[in-house]
Amino acid sequence: MANIKDTAKDYVPPQTLNIAELNKVDITELEVKKDHGTDKDGKPYEYMFVEVDGQRYRMPGVVLGGIKAIIEEKPDARFVKVKKSGAGLGTTYQVIQVD
Repeated sequence: MANIKDTAKDYVPPQTLNIAELNKVDITELEVKKDHGTDKDGKPYEYMFVEVDGQRYRMPGVVLGGIKAIIEEKPDARFVKVKKSGAGLGTTYQVIQVD
């Protein structure tokens, strides 16, 4: 059994990645899940995510809106790519249908 010091050296805090970090997203297979977090001011919030290979990828609601627009035009769409630009409140997302 390792002591606290050795354990602390190897500790990696859990984090939720962003859906834009995936090369492509299968919109027909991935399940949307919800969880709760706490922001830097200690305020609770709810977020959506998908899980790929045991890793969580946060999915902002605006991405769902982009996917909805794609499937309205192409109901058989299966894969999308999410592009993210900016940071904080200035973050924008673009959802593109890919094969």
